[in-house]
Amino acid sequence: MDATILLNLIKSRRSIRRYTDQPVPQEVILNLLEAAHWAPSAHNRQPWRFAVVTERVKKERLARAMGSRLRADRTADGHDPADIERDVARSYARLTGAPVLIIISTSLVEMDSYHDERRARHEWLMAAQSTAMAAQNLLLLAHAEGLAACWVCAPLFVPEIVRETLDLPEDWEPQGLITLGYAAERREKTRGPLESKIRFVK
Repeated sequence: MDATILLNLIKSRRSIRRYTDQPVPQEVILNLLEAAHWAPSAHNRQPWRFAVVTERVKKERLARAMGSRLRADRTADGHDPADIERDVARSYARLTGAPVLIIISTSLVEMDSYHDERRARHEWLMAAQSTAMAAQNLLLLAHAEGLAACWVCAPLFVPEIVRETLDLPEDWEPQGLITLGYAAERREKTRGPLESKIRFVK
C-alpha cells in the first residue's frame, strides 16, 4: 500500500457517535475482527476477546445496566440531578443507536503469571496495550470500509456489569466498546503541533 494513502486514511478517521439504521453485514464485521486479530501482542499471546452485540434487546439491557451505575456514581458525587439524567440519556442513546456494539476485553489466561505485584501489573498492562492495538486495527479498517465507529471507555468503570449483562466468561475483562455503523453525522478534528509532542534524544 502507498504510504501516503495509509497516512491519509489514519488522518481522516473520525469518532462518529450517530448512525443510520442500515445494518452492517456480518462478513464485514468478521473482516474487522480479522484485522484486529492480526495486531501485535505481548509474547504473541493475543489476549484480546470480542463480544459482538447486534440485537436491540441486548443493547438496551446493557445500556440500562450501565446507565444505572452511572446514575448512582454521579449521584454519590453530588452532581446536579438534571445533568446526571442528561448524561445517562446520552449514554443510552449512543449504545442503543449503533447497529453494532463490539465489546473489547482482555484475558490474562495465556499471559505470564508472577507472584510479585510489580511484574504482575506490568504483565496486565502489556495485555491491555495489546488489546488497544487490536482495537486500533479494527477502527482503521472500519474507516477504510466506509463505516463509522467510536471507541467508548465506559466499560472500564463497570466491567462486572458488562460481563454479567452479556454473560461473558469470567476471565474476560472489558476494556471498552466500539460503536459501529454507517455515519449519520460528520465531524472534524484537530491536532496540536506535532513538534510539541516530540523530543529527539541525543
